[in-house]
Amino acid sequence: MKKFEWIIFGLLMLLLLIGIFSIYSASSSRIGDDFTIANYYIKQLIWIIISMLVLFVLLKTPNAIVEISILPIYIFTILLLILVLFLPEIKGSHRWINLGFANFQPSELAKLITIMAISKFISKPFLNDGQILFRSFVITIIPITLILLEPDLGTSLTFFVILFSILLVSDLPKFYLILIISPILSILFSFSIWIFIVYTLLLIYILSRSNLDKVLIGFVAVINTFIFFITPIFWNSLKDYQQNRILTFLNPMRDPLGAGYQIIQSKIAIGSGGIFGKGFLMGTQKNMNFLPEHHTDFIFSVIGEEFGFFGCTFILLIYFLFLYKIAKSIIKIKRKEYRYVSVGILAYITFQIFINIGMNLGIVPTTGIPLPFISYGGTNLLINVTAIGLILKYLKERSIFA
Repeated sequence: MKKFEWIIFGLLMLLLLIGIFSIYSASSSRIGDDFTIANYYIKQLIWIIISMLVLFVLLKTPNAIVEISILPIYIFTILLLILVLFLPEIKGSHRWINLGFANFQPSELAKLITIMAISKFISKPFLNDGQILFRSFVITIIPITLILLEPDLGTSLTFFVILFSILLVSDLPKFYLILIISPILSILFSFSIWIFIVYTLLLIYILSRSNLDKVLIGFVAVINTFIFFITPIFWNSLKDYQQNRILTFLNPMRDPLGAGYQIIQSKIAIGSGGIFGKGFLMGTQKNMNFLPEHHTDFIFSVIGEEFGFFGCTFILLIYFLFLYKIAKSIIKIKRKEYRYVSVGILAYITFQIFINIGMNLGIVPTTGIPLPFISYGGTNLLINVTAIGLILKYLKERSIFA
């Protein structure tokens, strides 16, 4: 137990405790002398207990059993992602499987098992660059495609972050990462032909400095040019609500009672909290139900309204210490597969934190990504705690695999 990372575990428990108090406040409504409260915080507490039991079992499970379970669980998860597409819609999408006592979201499990599958199959010895790319892309593209069909664009983006982060620390030459992200940059720069031309010339220069074959460089330039011309077609193929989310992110006031409503109310809640906040349970945006989804996606706004700038700063500080300690610790993991898994987990949790808080502040478009360990949600909480449990397991046993 001396090798157990108690600081990481302690910070995790602190985040879970903050989550319970935040959900309790977000679940309540106080108007005058009337006080009502939903039972979301009780459900979250039950999920925390379940998650801790799973974490304890995981720490005691031999690594051999964990490794041989990766492929069967990956296949099972893909089948669940297919099954969910044929089930009735919940809140306008096919994301959940109703278990009677709770709704299970297969895409949450898909994130963790995809990290483990990629790490397992690209850490084999004597793989060339092509094999690493092929294996990682095949493993990733299957769940991404199925999740996009739900539809769930926010979760799909998380898989790209996972893939990029694992390949970043793999044995793959770094210029391949430039090739991977270049189409995304082409989409972002497609709004101006002059910016795109400058970007393309810079890309060609960087690749030529990497001593790549001229044919490959020309192929990359052609592909990115093709993406530049096809982006308007892709934009027109998006559904109205998807276009509205992007346009409203750029200008929330274009639709203040529709697509921009969530962003506007979230910014009002955080801004009205001031330096010290309005006090526990005293958030007016939450109590008057102006702030939507305040116990899930917009729980950071509740914290900002009731505890102000200091409350938000405290949350960010805890997250920073938590992620920094994990990042500093996983450097010590020598075995490739376990290091890849740890980096993938760290990347996707960091990405979710950034997207959720950014969404609450209005600096990124609104998505359905919850705030890890704090937002209400059983599946997300269980998978995130299990993911941290894996890192704790690898760190505890790192001397065995050094």
